[in-house]
Amino acid sequence: MSTTRRHDIDALRIFAFALLILYHTAMAYVSGWDFHIKSVHTAEWLQWPMIFMNRWRMSLLFLISGAAIALAAPEGRLGRFARERTWRLMLPLIFGIFVVVPIQPYCEGVASGHLTPGFWNFLVSYWNIHPWPKDSFTGWQYGFTWNHLWYLAYLWTYTLSLVALMPLLGLARVRTAVAAFCRAPVWVFVGAPTALLLFYILYLAPIFPGTGALVGDWYQHAKYATIFLGGYLLAREAGFWNRVVSMRKITLATALVSITLYLGLRLTGQLVSADSWVYRVPQTFWDVLSQTAQSVYLWAALLTILGWGKVFLDRPFRWLPYCTEAVYPWYMLHQSLIILLLFWLKPMALGPWLEPALVLGGTVAGCYVLHEFVIRRVGFIRPLFGLKAIKRTERALVGADSSAMGAREGI
Repeated sequence: MSTTRRHDIDALRIFAFALLILYHTAMAYVSGWDFHIKSVHTAEWLQWPMIFMNRWRMSLLFLISGAAIALAAPEGRLGRFARERTWRLMLPLIFGIFVVVPIQPYCEGVASGHLTPGFWNFLVSYWNIHPWPKDSFTGWQYGFTWNHLWYLAYLWTYTLSLVALMPLLGLARVRTAVAAFCRAPVWVFVGAPTALLLFYILYLAPIFPGTGALVGDWYQHAKYATIFLGGYLLAREAGFWNRVVSMRKITLATALVSITLYLGLRLTGQLVSADSWVYRVPQTFWDVLSQTAQSVYLWAALLTILGWGKVFLDRPFRWLPYCTEAVYPWYMLHQSLIILLLFWLKPMALGPWLEPALVLGGTVAGCYVLHEFVIRRVGFIRPLFGLKAIKRTERALVGADSSAMGAREGI
């Protein structure tokens, strides 16, 4: 089976990771939410646009990852595919844990007063992987942390599990069932995945709140593994892409209505007085209604993004190959740069506008400089950031025309 390259999938991956940089920058400034290091300039209103994004942002990445595997059609080379994916996910993860990420726990620990200044002493101690004092940094109990790189560990786990299931998923009866789902009435096409997501949030989330620690993270595994598998199964069917395009206005309206209801319920809960009629209705009703709206929003938003993306992004933009290559290194670097910049800038008291502008601008500039002038040009560094090694005859392409290289990259 031949590989199908879809420009819209590459573009959506780029936009999703670009949004991740903006989101993680905002995490330092949103009031009431934990982050590794917080600015003194926090704002409660930021919670609303952050909720609008975070109900689907990571699910979109797992959906795109599953779809990309389906379009790569690795079924005839499963052993080789598993080895390649292990190399391109686990090597950057290990390198990231010990080289890219350590600046984050250091800044977090020093800023909170749990660690003493001196990065090199901290780094040597961190490399020894030993228990840390309680609350030294996020992940102190494990002796190390992967922070934002948890996505790589989860993606590797799901990918190898998918490889093991591919012979079964390739059976005619499975393909027939998926094709039938793609033709199902709207209430099934939207409602069935929503019901499954609602089941997860009602019965798993209260028992297994998300941790990002891989082991025991059952709610997030159920949600993300299901969406990843759905991306793989659905992306193989031409009928699915026709359906999301034809339904894109319906799913957009559904997403907007459901998020309006969800945010409205949250706002109502904050504003109503204790003697309001709202409190005479059982709390269970409001919880289920809110979680239903959240689940509808998640699935409708994913369908909407795929539908409009197919319409507007499935074309060979000139920037696409370069940005496709840049996604992986930028993803690995961005949060370390955000935290380091905020750690440096916070004592300067630059104000609520200049400080976040410098953090965001410095992060983007740092990612560009490190990727453009170091990572993509130094052969032995490329695999450490998830990029394929280049042959000597290909080196001239780097720095001149990256299209031949970038088209093969991506998480």
